[in-house]
Amino acid sequence: MYNQFYGFKEKPFNQTPDPSFFFASEYHQTALNALLYAIGERKGFIVLTGEVGCGKTTVARRLLRSVDRNVQTVSIFNTYLSPKGVITMILDDLGVQYVNGSKEKLLIQLNTYLIQQLQKNQNDVLIIDEAQNLSPACLEEVRMLSNLETEKEKLLQIILIGQPELRKKLEMPSLRQLRQRVAVQYHIHPLSEADARKYILHRLEAARSNGRSYENLFTEEALQAIYQMSGGIPRVINHLCDSALLTGYVSEAQQISRDMIKEVGDELLYAQKA
Repeated sequence: MYNQFYGFKEKPFNQTPDPSFFFASEYHQTALNALLYAIGERKGFIVLTGEVGCGKTTVARRLLRSVDRNVQTVSIFNTYLSPKGVITMILDDLGVQYVNGSKEKLLIQLNTYLIQQLQKNQNDVLIIDEAQNLSPACLEEVRMLSNLETEKEKLLQIILIGQPELRKKLEMPSLRQLRQRVAVQYHIHPLSEADARKYILHRLEAARSNGRSYENLFTEEALQAIYQMSGGIPRVINHLCDSALLTGYVSEAQQISRDMIKEVGDELLYAQKA
């Protein structure tokens, strides 16, 4: 609705994890670099965590655009799976022709396929989002997948992405062996106030359809209010900015004020309490 009024080709603050809007803050760029390094070096287990809405999934989507051509990825978003279901989904997503059977037989078929991939210099990566929802039994099964290896190489790189609860779950005594397998672990923190400002301008410019400057679209007081209300969480920033732009469009305002941010922020707070 407000795209034409403010000169956007698309909505700058959509809630979807669009990698074309990836903002390379210190934390997000470091997370992406860590993932790329771990994959390239065949490190095996990688854990990426962060608070809800901090941009973990956006980093993962950006990763898919950044990996080398010899990397094949499998993404699992349904984390309420049985241990056998995890293996079956991997085989399906990889396009492996397999004979259904016991979990052990499925693992043998997956191992055979991954060895063939290694011989072709292909690197297979399993990305599990919302991994904090995996049961301890499923996490143990994921650990068993890390046993698929040659004397020198890991056959499958495994990235677990989740909320801070994932880190707590990995501290369980029963998952000690899995914890010991983690080669790279990184936690994404909320944006600083300076980065939050850059993040907002970055998204505005990424969505720009004309030569308009967006330096002053949000007043200084509005930017301060956005940071105070969001705590630097990108998802909350997106919600506040999107709602404020809609409010600005309705009132035909050329600039987003602190009062507009406060209005939409109060509505967001009310919705969360309802």
